[in-house]
Amino acid sequence: MECGREPDKRAELRRRVAPKVDTFRRTFRIRGRYPYAQRPEPSVDHRIVFGDNRFMKDELRFTNELFRIINGALRLDIDKVRNYTAFLADKLEEAGEKGSASRLRRLLEESDHNLRPAGVSVARTLPVDSESRFPLIERVDLKAFKESPVVISDQQWSVLGEFLSVAKSHAQLENEGVHTSLSLLMYGPPGTGKTRLARHVARELGLELYVARLDGLISSFLGSTSKNIRALFEFAANRPCVLLLDEFDAIAKLRGDKQELGELKRVVNSFIQNLDTLGQQSIVLAATNHEELLDTAVWRRFSYRLALSYPSPDQRVAMWRQFLEPIRFSERQLRLLVDLSDGFSGADIQDVTLRLHRKRITARTEPTLDEAFQVLQNISLGEGEVRRFLSAFRGKTSAAIAQALRKRSVRLYSHAAIAELLGVSKATAYRKAGAPKVKHAR
Repeated sequence: MECGREPDKRAELRRRVAPKVDTFRRTFRIRGRYPYAQRPEPSVDHRIVFGDNRFMKDELRFTNELFRIINGALRLDIDKVRNYTAFLADKLEEAGEKGSASRLRRLLEESDHNLRPAGVSVARTLPVDSESRFPLIERVDLKAFKESPVVISDQQWSVLGEFLSVAKSHAQLENEGVHTSLSLLMYGPPGTGKTRLARHVARELGLELYVARLDGLISSFLGSTSKNIRALFEFAANRPCVLLLDEFDAIAKLRGDKQELGELKRVVNSFIQNLDTLGQQSIVLAATNHEELLDTAVWRRFSYRLALSYPSPDQRVAMWRQFLEPIRFSERQLRLLVDLSDGFSGADIQDVTLRLHRKRITARTEPTLDEAFQVLQNISLGEGEVRRFLSAFRGKTSAAIAQALRKRSVRLYSHAAIAELLGVSKATAYRKAGAPKVKHAR
């Protein structure tokens, strides 16, 4: 009798659910090839499968780690299995799955002796040069850097945002059969924020940042350099991280450069081969101040490229506000600092504010505008001084400086502003600026 009633229960369930399903379909129509009225009504099983697929798409953020764990297991790469399993446990805990995360960590602890032959310890050290034992890579402690958001243009943010989006959605792209490179080349003058952007990328992706030490990578034994490059990429492939190749031109120079030795040209070939075999799930960043020296084949390995330059006036405004906090300058004083820092890099402006912060702490007084002007003049000297108009003030008298500023902009550099910059009275500033004498009528 119970078995005979089962079909009636199913029919009753369908009768109750059907009106609600029809209401839902009328409210949220699904786009497709045919009009809604021509579509056959999906079965209950189809609706369940459709819901399961949506659930699976939400969980694709863990697929990347699972693929890497399976890949390491198939290759008998124990380090890779351990590193990505620990990383998956961290991601599960962040997603609220604390029970699953604890279970994974317990499995790692309990099976540690089973993952390795007896007598073999777990290798957790960084790769080193086989000859000098100098480390090839160093880990960056991201917690030690308390930084404000990076100041770049909207166009640059667009490129960086696309790169981060692809890195975060890599599993979904792989599932759709879209293969894309996860390598970004940053190039531009020194001090324009390349290393800071690398730290930003690592934080956004929740990964550790490792910087390749090129002074250790390029061995005095030329044959060892290729081995070092291979060890570097093997390290990056076996753990979830962001690898930054700083001063990239040192190992990726033009192979047609007649001044380079043949062995160094083979180093470029070795680098390209290792980058190709690294896999599309590893994240590689490269930074260089001399993009004109890079080999053509190297450029093709980076599908994302970010050109950085000296900050515009609007960007300098944002930088001064960020770096000065908690030092307070008025909007009028801020406009003066922005113009006086014309030709400065972001790192230059940060150096100026760091000196002001040190003076504020040691002297226990708020820095004044004339003190900031003195620091600006000092920082303007040295490397790149040609692009900074303040470097032209070296060795000049205060009167000559006042006259040059007035000539630059009478409206911006009023006599009151010059008095503040030079730390003198308005009358003295008026006199130093070479104010025209008033002719009295006879």
